[in-house]
Amino acid sequence: MNTVANELTRFSALRRRILEAEPDIDDETLADTLEGATNLLEALTALVRSAIDDADLVAALKTRIAENRERLDRLSGRLEKKRTLALLAMEEAGLDRIMEPDFTLSLRTAPPSVVVTDESLIPEWFFVPQPPKLDKRALLDTLKAGTFVNGAALSNSRRSLSVRTK
Repeated sequence: MNTVANELTRFSALRRRILEAEPDIDDETLADTLEGATNLLEALTALVRSAIDDADLVAALKTRIAENRERLDRLSGRLEKKRTLALLAMEEAGLDRIMEPDFTLSLRTAPPSVVVTDESLIPEWFFVPQPPKLDKRALLDTLKAGTFVNGAALSNSRRSLSVRTK
């Protein structure tokens, strides 16, 4: 990235000097001269190739993370099934405690938990107020439709870089 910045500085300075010396130079000649005198195009090409490599790595890592999440879910489910089976077997056998050299199993009664049967009947003081969240998508759609909204406006369009690979 430093190379691109350095080459861009050289390119801009050279362009300015050429235009000062030859104000009537045609665009094609100027472009050819600048291309031959600087390495800006090569630096940009290398930068974009590096970005494409990074994009490939990002895609591969996302796939790997998704696969590992699936594996985590499978292992978590398997763990829960094994614990449930051990609990049921101990209850059925009337065993409250099993002591082994590397672990101890014991059955205990968990404290009661809340079961909501009809949320609409619960008094409002049990609800925690949530701060409102701005729906930026709806706001954008409204502004694009031409409706004025106090406190919001559409930004100016900006250019973006499109990279297509084969």
